Formats: sequence, C-alpha cells, structure tokens
Amino acid sequence: MMGRWNLHILAMYFFSVVVLSKPSCPRGFSSVNLQCIDENECDFEEDYSDDVGPCGENTACFNTYGSFYCQCVDGFRSSTKTVNFSAETSATCKDINECLENTALCGPHALCFNTIPHYDCSCDDGFISSNGVEIFRHTGNVACIDIDECEETSVCGQNAECINTPGSYVCVCNAGFGLKSGHANFSGSQEQCEDICVIDKTICGNGTCRHGASGHYCACHAGFTNYGNTGFHCTALNCDDFQKENLRELKESQDAYNFMTQLGKSCLELKNQSETPTGVDGANTLTRLLSVVDKLLSTGAFKDKRKVSALLDMVENSLRFIGPFLGPPGTTKSSPHTELQLLVHRGVDLPHGSVTLSLKQAQLDIQLETAAGDPVHYPGFATVSLLSFANLEDSADGFFSGMKSRDDRRFQINSKIVTATVSNRNTSYLEEPVKLTFYHLKKSYKSNHSCVFWDSSEGGGRWSPHGCSVEESNPEYTVCSCSHLSSFAVLMALYEIEDKFELQLITWIGLSLSLICLFICILTFWLVRSIQSPRTTIHLHLCISLFIATLIFLVGISQTENQVGCAVVAGLLHFFYLAAFCWMCLEGIQLFRMVVLVFNTNFKPLCMMVGGYGVPAVIVAVSALTNAKGYGTERYCWLNLELIWSFLGPACIIIIINISFFVLTLWKLAQKFSSLNPDLDKLQKIKLFTITAVAQLCLLGTMWIFGCFQFEKGTIIMSYLFTIFGSLQGVMLFVMHCLFAKQVREEYGKLLSRLCAPTKKRYSELSWSHSAKAQASKSTQDTGESHM
Repeated sequence: MMGRWNLHILAMYFFSVVVLSKPSCPRGFSSVNLQCIDENECDFEEDYSDDVGPCGENTACFNTYGSFYCQCVDGFRSSTKTVNFSAETSATCKDINECLENTALCGPHALCFNTIPHYDCSCDDGFISSNGVEIFRHTGNVACIDIDECEETSVCGQNAECINTPGSYVCVCNAGFGLKSGHANFSGSQEQCEDICVIDKTICGNGTCRHGASGHYCACHAGFTNYGNTGFHCTALNCDDFQKENLRELKESQDAYNFMTQLGKSCLELKNQSETPTGVDGANTLTRLLSVVDKLLSTGAFKDKRKVSALLDMVENSLRFIGPFLGPPGTTKSSPHTELQLLVHRGVDLPHGSVTLSLKQAQLDIQLETAAGDPVHYPGFATVSLLSFANLEDSADGFFSGMKSRDDRRFQINSKIVTATVSNRNTSYLEEPVKLTFYHLKKSYKSNHSCVFWDSSEGGGRWSPHGCSVEESNPEYTVCSCSHLSSFAVLMALYEIEDKFELQLITWIGLSLSLICLFICILTFWLVRSIQSPRTTIHLHLCISLFIATLIFLVGISQTENQVGCAVVAGLLHFFYLAAFCWMCLEGIQLFRMVVLVFNTNFKPLCMMVGGYGVPAVIVAVSALTNAKGYGTERYCWLNLELIWSFLGPACIIIIINISFFVLTLWKLAQKFSSLNPDLDKLQKIKLFTITAVAQLCLLGTMWIFGCFQFEKGTIIMSYLFTIFGSLQGVMLFVMHCLFAKQVREEYGKLLSRLCAPTKKRYSELSWSHSAKAQASKSTQDTGESHM
C-alpha cells in the first residue's frame, strides 16, 4: 500500500516538472515542442472569417520575423499617406482617382474614366484607338488617332468640298455656290450648297449675277462698276468730278488740266464696262498725281481761294478714283511738296477695326468700317489715304470768313494742310468721328487753336470749323475730332492789341517829340565843337540811326499796299534799329577800354563805322537772302514772326555784352576810387559816363523786352509800356545826353544869350566863346571825352 502511494506521488511530481518546464514565447511567436517559433499573422484562414485579414480591405499583408506590416494594393493609397503601416493604426486604403491626378493620363483626344481599382480610357468623337479597342489604358503606345470623315463618299453632298479637321470635318461650297444661311461652311446634312445667283438676288447690286467655271461674276449695268472685282457688288460711278466745266480753275496749269481730263476718260471707260479698262495703272497714275501737285505748288503761293479749292478737290477726287486700282496693303510715297500714305483692304468680309496713318506733320485714326461704307453695298475693297502738302498753307492763309468774327483776334494757319479720303463716298456725316493729330508749325503756349476744314462750296472756298472740334491741344500738337472727311488744318488765334486809338495817339505824339529831340541832339553833337570826342561821335550816330528809323516808322509802317515797298520799309527798319543797338554796344566797349585798359584809348573812326553800320548790314543781308518773305506782314511793314529773332537775337546778345562790360567797368571804378591817389576828376567823369550809358541801355533794352509780349491775348499793359518807351526814346536820349550834361547846357545858354543880346555884344561874346572853346577842346583832347 505504501508502495502504490509513493508511485503516485512520484508520477505527480514528474508531471508537474514537465508542465513547469514548457517555454513562454513572446508576441508573434508560438511554442512548438518546447520551442518558440515565428507566427505567420498573414495566414488568416482560421483566424479571420471575413477574409479581410489582419490589415483590412484592399490591403496586402507581409509577414516579418516576430511581426508583420501592411500595404495598400495597386490602385489604392493609405489614409495616412504612408506606404507601410501596421494593423494597430487606424489607416485604411482608399481608391486613387487617377483621372484627377493626371489629366493627360489617357493622352490627347481621349476621355479618362475612374474605376476601382484602376481607370479606363475612351477616344473622343471623331477619333479611334490605335489598337481598335474601345476601352483601353494608355499603355503600350495605345493612342487616339483622327478619323478622316472625308474618306466617306458624299459626306458633303454635291457642289461642296470636304475638309477634314481634327475630330471632325467642314464642308465648303465650291466657287459660285453658297448657303442660304450665309454661313461660310457647314457640316452634317442640315444645309446644302446652292447656286449663289439663285439664293442671293442682290449679290451684284446694280448688275447681273452669272455662273461661270470659276464661280459667279457680276456684269455691272451701265453707269456702275466693281472696279474689276467681278465677284463683288456693282456700285455707282460718278464721273462728274472730272467734267471740263469743273476743271476751269486748273486751265492755267496745263499738266493738271490734262491729268484730270485723262482721269475723266478713264472714268467713262470704266463706267461703260463691267471689267477694269486697259490703261489704268494705279501706281503710275498716283505718281503722276503727285508730280502735278508738285508743279502747282512749286510756283509759289497763289493767294487765290478758287485755285486752292480746285487743287484740293482735284487731289481728293483723284485719290478716291486711284485707290481701288492699287493692291493691298497700299503704298507710301513722298515728293518735294507732298507726303502720302494710302492703305488698301480687299476681301469678301467687311473689314473691322481701327487703322492709323502717320505722316511727319499729321496723323489720322479711322475705323475701317467708315472707309468700307454700307455693308450691303460693300464693293469688296476699302481704301484710306492721307496726303500732306508741304507749303499749301502759304496759299490758303487768310481765307477765314467762315470763322466767328471777333475784333480782338485774327487767325493764322499753324499746321500743314492735309487731305483725308476713303473709298466710301458717303462721308458727309460719320457715325464714328475720325481723329486727326496736327503737329504745330510754331509752338505757342497761350494761343487758342481751332480745327477747321476747307469748305469749297462757300464763296469759292474758305476755312470753316463746322463738324470739327478740338479734343486735345498743347504747344506741340492739336488733336481734332471731325464728323466728316475733307481737307483739314489747325488755325492759331492771334489777339490784336486792344485800345487801338489810344495807342496810336501815344505813338504819334511820342514819335513826333522824339524826332524833334533827336534832331536837336544830332545838331548838338555835330556842330558844337567844344564837346566833340569819340564818345559824342557814338552818340551822334546813335541818334542818327534812331532818327531815320523813327521817321521811316512814321511814314511807312502801315504802307502794306505795295508788297515790294513794304518789304523795303521793313528792311530799313531792321537795319537802323540794329544799328542803334550796335552803337550802344560800341559805347559799352569804349567805356570798358577807357577804364580797364587805358584812359586815352579810343576807337578808330573806320572801326566804329564797321561795327556800327557794317554788322547790321551783314545781318539784314543774310536774313533777306534766307527768308525774303519775312519782310512785311499783312498789316505792318515789319518782320514777321519767323524772322523776328533776326532782330531780337542780336539785340539780346548786345544787351548781354553791354551788361557784362558795364559790370566790369563799375567794378574797376570802385577799385580806382579806393586807391590812395586816384585821379578824381577823370574818374568822376567816367563814372558819370557809365551811369548815363547804363541808363541808355535800360531805356532801349527795356522797350524791346516789353515788345516780346505783344503776341498773346491780355497783354494790354505790355502794349502801353512798349508804346510809351518806344515812342519817347528820342526824348530820353536828349534829356540824358544834352540836358543832364553841364557843358552842353552851358553851350545852350551861350547860344540863347547870343540870340537875345545886341549884335555888338554877341560879337564880343563870340570871340570869347571861341577862345573858351579852344581851351575846352584842348581839355577834351587830353581825356578823349566831353565834360559833364
């Protein structure tokens, strides 16, 4: 009994040892035969009844030693954006929409459709896959290629041509056929091409539509033409512009008359034919037109408004006639007296958009619809031309009766005259105004500018602002907006001096007094020997120059009836006023030489004459040779605005030179006065001479400074100052050089005493005066100057 219990106890002990010795394996391992071996978690046949495995749907499980990891299958992406993930994470695999991520996934001309887990491709309409499969993926060089629908017979029907396009096709009617809808092409079977002469009865306008081998053509009726463009609308042709009764103003110019007569013949030939008449060469005819205009303008200004009208009408009518015979895009030509730009558009469709024609002195901005005219009567072409005349403003200046009259202003052309024409004849009122930019001939900072056109229907011709307005204006250019086409220009308003009677009265009184005073000055400096010196010689010739200029001014300034005589008067005034300034300049130089160089240095008489009269003679001669027309204006015998600087320029230079010399002279005088032993008598005299000369310069120079402000409105104060200073120059010179001079006053006193005393006394005083003069003359010769 004891033996059995012991065996039982021994067996239990052995069993407990065996159990207790079984190994404990970590996660991911399992014990097999007392060993830990790796578990394959991805083998889920027994553990996962839903067949999704430990990683979830749309995943692949990969076992590792002691663990595993998950990946999304092809066509899916993890929600955590990672490639590998574990089952413990919340990551799920979602389908990738390849069509959104790569829009070109299926290639050109194909549509992409997303599927799970991948995508499908199908070709657009009009295309087929290169492997012939309807649904495909863009792999293995499979692509969508175009289907040529035109290979099918009769796809466009009769009278039309099929043109294959990517993915489709279009049908274009053959020449002479068209669509009732007016469309240029069609596809499908909605429309069919029909004879264009049948479907559009108005296609030829005033002509008969006929069908030919090359398409339809228009046989124009008598009096109508399409300028040889047989497939286009026939328009009325008016040859009245070239009739002889309208050319009588051109008979003086045989070339112009013959040219217009020839154009009239060509116009009649064209009017009676349905095709372009032989002998009409647009390029050569245009060249001849410019040559005729050059000859007309080379003869100079004709100052006849009827001739101006004839010239402008000739150019306008000729350009409108010649334009259709030129090929696109047009031409640009220039000659000695003209500059032309002409644009040509041809085509079935009515042109659209704006074009700009630019010349050196002008620019035109216009809509092509304006040039083409009514779409219903569009002749298949449109022309625009802009021609600028080099010197026509000289002939057309002055005809301003069409401008609003005002007493305080007059007008002057301040731009080149241009002629603007288009093929459309109905341009009396434009729905879309044209813009013309004119560059000014003269810069003006205050003058008003007006946009005008030449109206040849009123009184033989005149400038009129009707239908034109100023959009923008500055000293450089003016932009005009006009609702019609013609020949245009820009006028500058010059304002007349107001209070004319008062200014004339001041002028006549002042100049009369100046003549008397200048005459006394001339007698004094010429006859009184005691005061004669180089300085008084300068005074003498200064007074002579001003005396002659003043006398000519009073007598001839308004004598404008004779153009040659007026030019002579202007030339003499130019010369003697410049001579006065030159003698002033010599006085300044003489003072400078006396003070700065040596006290007894004087000019030689010949040098003084060359400087006082030779220099102005050269200036006047050069001015007359370069611009003879600048002498004499419409109202006065004086320099016009183009030539005025040939006087003001030298005058300003002389004023600047004298101011420089006077400043140096006064500075040297101040130095000499500050020295220890100055010759006070001589210095005092020179000081007085200098002050007098400065006053004289201020007098004459100030007058012409005021004169520079006479060309704009609202300068009445300057006008009065200019008139007062200018008319009293002689009086001021008499006061400064005679009345303020002590020795001259003494001579005047002696003269008066001799005239009033008895005869014997006058003889005794005369002998005493002769001896006194001898003494004074000796003193003068010592210093070279008169006493003050």
